[in-house]
Amino acid sequence: MFGICNLAIIPVRAEASDRSEQVSQLLFGEHFKIIEMTSKWVQVEIAYDSYVGWIDSKQFQVISEEHYNILNDTPIVLNADLVEYITTPNNQLTSITLGASLSFLDNEEINNQKYHFEGVKVCGKKDKSELVKTAFMYLNAPYLWGGKTPFGIDCSGFTQMVYKLNGYKLLRDASQQATQGEALSFIEESEPGDLAFFDNEEGNIIHVGIMMENNYIIHASGKVRIDRLDHLGIYNAETNRHTHKLRVIKKII
Repeated sequence: MFGICNLAIIPVRAEASDRSEQVSQLLFGEHFKIIEMTSKWVQVEIAYDSYVGWIDSKQFQVISEEHYNILNDTPIVLNADLVEYITTPNNQLTSITLGASLSFLDNEEINNQKYHFEGVKVCGKKDKSELVKTAFMYLNAPYLWGGKTPFGIDCSGFTQMVYKLNGYKLLRDASQQATQGEALSFIEESEPGDLAFFDNEEGNIIHVGIMMENNYIIHASGKVRIDRLDHLGIYNAETNRHTHKLRVIKKII
């Protein structure tokens, strides 16, 4: 079986329980493969990044395998505003967030609710210089483990969504994103839009942010914020200390 997210945001949980941690989110219009079903929970593999988790069985619309494959082959079209809404013919509104997928709206068989959208859309690959501009749309968004929206986002959800809005695919977690792209030898080689990764004492990648000009970085830590970056890591001028230990900077595009 296959499905599509027909609500603004669906929590994706590690286990089949409301008490389980949220590990990611499905945004409106994102589609997925169903791996396992119980009476109350559905284990899914998200088409965009192959991420696996559990969602509430009441929070999605079933689609056919044919429609799933059509969506896989359809260019990704996303909502480009912080908050927008879609309407039905009887004027019911559903709020959607920045990065919601609108790719299925032109397919009358999948869009059987006849959702209509009049806002600003974004599609296709943008210039690398647009990445930091997009990142600023999330500035001050509160940190939320597993989050992917301006109302709550984690470090890798932030980088994934910024890249997605510009037409480039990143995996979901920071450790997964660290396997992508080309490693740079020095901070000085980096360009705005490159990704900086940070590790813990065990050497595991636990954080990621987006490089800006003049050794600044924008990242989600408490909130989406801008800090200095040096060869040791992220320096928080408010607390006068380093908060994250730099591991590697990678050029994705």
